[in-house]
Amino acid sequence: MAKRDVDAYIAAQAEPERTLLKQMRQIIMEVEPSLKQVIFYGTPAFKLDKDVVCGIAARKSGCSFYPFSSSVLAALQTDLVKYRQTKRALHFDTPLPKTLVRKLMTQRMVQMMVKKKRK
Repeated sequence: MAKRDVDAYIAAQAEPERTLLKQMRQIIMEVEPSLKQVIFYGTPAFKLDKDVVCGIAARKSGCSFYPFSSSVLAALQTDLVKYRQTKRALHFDTPLPKTLVRKLMTQRMVQMMVKKKRK
């Protein structure tokens, strides 16, 4: 699965979720242009090498950002107080600020590097 599959997923969504997903994908790719876009567990995801850094998905009401690690959300809890969230996802109905997306992605990528060093 590749970028065109992500394009198809986004195109299949109703508004305003389609526009939100397009905006979030642009922000994610601006933060880390080397990420590979894939479909993972049925939703758009962004990989660095073999590991998923983050994902986005449309929901009945708004969209969600997935850091693919619940500890990322826990570590940045003070930055996330104004957002609805579950243990594994951050929910939004306007694009997340680029600075916040950068923090979320950086936290996840640091986790991925630590995990690789342990192997």
